[in-house]
This record gives sequence, structure tokens and C-alpha cells, in this order.
Amino acid sequence: MDLCIIGSGYVGLVSGACFAEVGHHVICVDNDQRKVDMLQRGEIPIYEPGLEELVHKNVAAKRLRFTNSIEDGVDHSQIIFIAVPTPPQTDGSVDLTFIERVAREISGVLKPGQYRVVVDKSTVPVKTGEKVEATIKRYNKDAEFDVVSNPEFLREGCAVPDLMNPDRVVIGSASQKATDLMKRVYEPFQAPILVTDVNSAELIKHAANSFLSLKISYINAVSAICEASGADVEMVADGIGTDKRIGRNFLNAGLGYGGSCFPKDVKAFIAISRQLGTPFTLLEEVERINATMLTRFIDKVRSALWVLKDKKIAVWGMTFKPDTDDVRNSVAIELINQLVAEGAHVTAYDPKGAEKAVEWGLVDPTKVKLAKTPIEAVADAEALLLATEWKEFANVDFAAVKAKMHTPLVFDGRNLFDPQTMADLGFTYHAVGRPGPKAGA
Repeated sequence: MDLCIIGSGYVGLVSGACFAEVGHHVICVDNDQRKVDMLQRGEIPIYEPGLEELVHKNVAAKRLRFTNSIEDGVDHSQIIFIAVPTPPQTDGSVDLTFIERVAREISGVLKPGQYRVVVDKSTVPVKTGEKVEATIKRYNKDAEFDVVSNPEFLREGCAVPDLMNPDRVVIGSASQKATDLMKRVYEPFQAPILVTDVNSAELIKHAANSFLSLKISYINAVSAICEASGADVEMVADGIGTDKRIGRNFLNAGLGYGGSCFPKDVKAFIAISRQLGTPFTLLEEVERINATMLTRFIDKVRSALWVLKDKKIAVWGMTFKPDTDDVRNSVAIELINQLVAEGAHVTAYDPKGAEKAVEWGLVDPTKVKLAKTPIEAVADAEALLLATEWKEFANVDFAAVKAKMHTPLVFDGRNLFDPQTMADLGFTYHAVGRPGPKAGA
């Protein structure tokens, strides 16, 4: 099939590459000419495992191309996916400016007799599809089209396998013609397809991400009880996670959730529920618990070091999760900036995200030293803080780490390391919700 994807960010670019991989012909449209030029040169603006190879392969096969022309995309495609940003506003509600603008641009290039399916791929509030439909009709009364909601469920760091082997595909549609075309798009993926109305499909995405955020905040709240009682949160999570009704995924205590999806989607769902007159107070508590985790972690560091001012602290990790270069709403970045605000001398290392953190102005390179290796970051450090659970950190030579550090003091914000192993290596080790032996025990 011939597909157009408007927006070449994490969702749009991965979706375009994967659709092309299964045999569709895809035009990716972006209004950022610099990004289009990069993609046309074969340069990938984001890091996502497996994505670069997929893009190069399908560009060479002439199943994937890039342009800044919406008219080009609409003219040569049966289905147009909207995958543009939907950033949060100050009150937590979603800014739909980009969605509205794209809807108007699509209406301006739709020709009489040119039936198209317009698909909301971006994460949008419930009833957005109705507004997209009304907008296209307002500016083009002769347009022949249907609006469909097709939310994405991609996890950064494993987005390619998530799209190639999805748990389910949700198609929200009021048109059988549009539904049949969407089923053809996803036929090669051999995934269960759930067909709903448009409003239900839109609500599914916010409800799903908010529930996963709830699981994270739940186990983080349990971790505080574990610390107070001497229990081990990892054992507790294993114990409840083996219940098939609950599941072990997202029951990992730590610094809390971050990134471009969970914080935004929880806030949006809270705002949506308020606007509909049904306040979702449970999610407000999820947010509150999430915010306390970083505070609790820094309190531990402060308790051990007494005063943070002028202390040399190493931080491993800057991205919001491993296997991505995305530093948006990263708890690791917030941690670094809070340490700097208290006068600490921070040296940070991240395998993929350091350059973007500086480029996007999230850390000040005059106040945060960026190391090229994990070992370089810990030189003369009085404490090492693990903020992102990259696999690289689990394989570091900790004998070399200990030799480089001024004080063998480790604060593990992601429970990546084994407490007994760290103690045997001579570290004073602090995790989240885990008792753990001290060095020399």
C-alpha cells in the first residue's frame, strides 16, 4: 500500500521504516528541512536500536523516501498518518496546535474524488478525531475522507521490535471502508486487531500509559515501606509479579518514571478527566509519589555526604531510560541539575544522550563535566550515582572504579547492582527499597 506519515520523530520515523520493511511504500513528511536533508543523506537524527539499518535498507529498496511536501505525501498515498508532537501545556492539557495545523494543510491539498484515510497516530485526548474531521471539512467541503485513531504503543529503546511484533493493533473507526484499509496495512504484522470507535481508541492510549505509571508509583511506594521495615523490594516485586493477574513488568523500584510519554500522558489524562467533570484523583497521587522518589534519593546522598556543596559526584546515565538518546523529562537530568544547584561538582557519563542534553540546553556544560567513559567519570569522586540502567554499567570493572574513586560510595537509583557483590568489592552501597549489606560486613 501507499502510505504517508507526517512527522519524522520517534513515532513517525520508526513507523515509516517498519511499514516499509513489510512491503508498503512510505513517504515521510517533515516541515523541518534540516531533518529532511539529514534523512535524505542517510543520517538518522535519533538513536534507536535497529532503526538506522532499517531506514538504509528500505531507502535503497525505494520503499521509503523523505520530503517536506504534504501535498506530495497526500497525492501519492491512500492513508495519511499524523505523527506530530502533542506537547503538554502549563495546566497539563495537551497542545493540539500541530495536529490542527496538519489537518488544515491536509484539507488544503485534498482534491475532489481523492478519497483518503486520515489517521491520528500521535497521542491525543479523547474527541480529537472529531475535531480533526470538523477541521478538514471546514476548509475543504468537497473532501472525501475518513478519520481513524490508531494509537502507537512503542517503547523507546525497543521501538522497532515493538512495531514489528505488536501485542495488539487498535483501530478506532466509524467507517467500514477505512477499517478495511487499515487492516490491510497491518496484515503483514500478524497481530491481534482490536476495532473500536474513535473515542475509545483515543482513550486506550492514555489509559494504558497511566496504568503503567500507576504500577511504577505503586512499587516505589512499596519500596519506602521496604526501607522502613528491612524488606527487599526486589523480592517483594518478584513475589507479587508472579501473580498472572499482576505481572512483573513495570514493578521496578527506582527514581521514578520520566521521558516524553508517561509524565505527559498522566498529566493529560488528569486534565481530560477534569474537563469531563470526572476528576481522576488516583492519578494525582501517582504523580505525587513519582515526584517524591528523586527527593528521597537525594536525601540519601545528602545524609551520607552531609553537605553537597563542593562535593565531587559522578553520575552514570542521562537519558530517561537505556537504549535511547532521548533526554526529554529525564529524571537523571533533573538529578544532575539539583546536585549542581546545591553546589556539587558533577561529572556525568551517558553512552548516547550527553550531546543532546547539552544541545537542547538541559545541562550547562560549564557546570557539568561530561566524561567519555564510566571510569573517567568516577575519578576522585566522593560518590557514584547510577541514574539510568544501561547494560554497559553492569559490565564495568568495579575494581578499577574503586581504585579511581576518592570514596567507594555508590547510590544505585535503578537497583542495577547486587548489594552483596558490591559489599564484597568494598563499596558502601545504597539502593532503592533494598537493605543490602555495607562494605566490610
